[in-house]
Amino acid sequence: MANDEHQTEPHTLILFGATGDLARRKLFPALYQLHQRKRLHPSTRILNVARSAYTDERFRDLATSAMKEFAPTAIQSMDDWTDFAKRLHYCSVDASRDDDYETLKSVLESLEQKNGLQNRLFYLAMAPEFFGPVAGRIQSSGLAQTMGWRRLIIEKPFGHDYASAEALNTELCQVFREEEIYRIDHYLGKEMVQNIEVIRFANSIFEPVWNNRSIANVQITSSETVGVEERASYYEHAGALRDMVQNHMLQMVMMIAMEPPSRLKTEAIRDEKVKVLRSLHRFRVDEVAEHVVRGQYDAGVIQNHSVASYTDEPNVRKDSQTETFVAAKLFVDNFRWAGVPFYLRTGKRMAVKSTEIVIQFRDMPKHLYFNQDGKLGPNLLVIRVNPVEGMYIQLNAKRPGAEETVIPVAMEFSQTSANSAEAYERLFFDAMRGDSTFFTRWDEVSLAWKFVDPIAAAFTENRTPLHLYPAGSWGPKAAEDLVQAEAHRWWPVYGQETTSVETVLERATATTREGQEP
Repeated sequence: MANDEHQTEPHTLILFGATGDLARRKLFPALYQLHQRKRLHPSTRILNVARSAYTDERFRDLATSAMKEFAPTAIQSMDDWTDFAKRLHYCSVDASRDDDYETLKSVLESLEQKNGLQNRLFYLAMAPEFFGPVAGRIQSSGLAQTMGWRRLIIEKPFGHDYASAEALNTELCQVFREEEIYRIDHYLGKEMVQNIEVIRFANSIFEPVWNNRSIANVQITSSETVGVEERASYYEHAGALRDMVQNHMLQMVMMIAMEPPSRLKTEAIRDEKVKVLRSLHRFRVDEVAEHVVRGQYDAGVIQNHSVASYTDEPNVRKDSQTETFVAAKLFVDNFRWAGVPFYLRTGKRMAVKSTEIVIQFRDMPKHLYFNQDGKLGPNLLVIRVNPVEGMYIQLNAKRPGAEETVIPVAMEFSQTSANSAEAYERLFFDAMRGDSTFFTRWDEVSLAWKFVDPIAAAFTENRTPLHLYPAGSWGPKAAEDLVQAEAHRWWPVYGQETTSVETVLERATATTREGQEP
């Protein structure tokens, strides 16, 4: 990891796809926040690249409009924004034309000479089919040759399956070394995902119980209320399995299940994450239906608004079999986790937007303290990633008063600081410093695809039924059956019934006593 904790080295960021939706919504606000926090070296420049014909000034106006639309509260001083905008430069490039890269090289070298820059950070915020060809043209044009360091950031998806991912990686590695490639999974930039490592390894109360002797199951939920929106052309080929499970969900599994690293260094941490994927039980195609549920949202009501079914969305085939929901029961076959189910569920058009990790500890013996029906609620550690950041621990305590009634109580920590950085800001900062801890390494990507590919094959071959679920629900009933088969149930997430922690816990425990699903 880099030694400088406050400011990055001077460099040029070459941002391909600078007029696209990702750049306007996420990247410009993140870069501006780095500028505001004085983490960008004064000499650092951002060379924006896209097909449209803009001057520097016209592009700066475009960036200003994007900030006002997508981050309206970020600009607190127009003088400060103007100072940041001076870093922005523009070059019109058709990514498929070799001659345009010669023009880009000339503009880049002129900018570097004027500002005394040698380091280059390339960011491909563009469609994945361009990753390989653009990297090749960066090499053939001489853009990859520099006196300083050079690095490449690419967005997901990294391939469509293992074979395509391997082919893409081969293309990229002909230009950049593995340690120069930064594969973004923006979930790894989220505050509470990064905090998992600290929660586990900086607190002595957790490590002794972080194993199959104390933990009954782990639940990871990532739900969205939105539908496919403008992404139908991508989503029809990806589905929830490739869009969420292969990257975001498995990354959270790795963070929860990894062994303590030998030291808090990038490669030591990534090595332990990879070991989790190597230990993950891989399903044969004929096993998938026992462990994985797929669903597709039907028409329904969300926040009092009627919404259409997936197959009625624009640009979606009427007979589409694409899954918008996946629930899965995974097992990590190593000494620490043997026998502990990891339940994953992710879907679109669900009741609330939430990303949470629930660690459910094993029940205590019932003969000492019990409620009227003889049941005692389990202890929970809940890590909230989105929409609120924080964590809470559910404990059992005596209800105030004379009667011997045990009730759940919660100790809660909420990460609500206005100074908390967004995911892309953290990841930009890390890449600029050369810290790849929270980026995915090739062996992570390859092992994730090897796990997902048999599941995808089972979906394609209709080995698993496609369950419809009404928009605004929590997915198909088959997802409930999946966890009930092990005598477990899905725990409510933040906002599912109420934003009150105490009420959520009280209702969850009450429905558990009644033998119903919380």
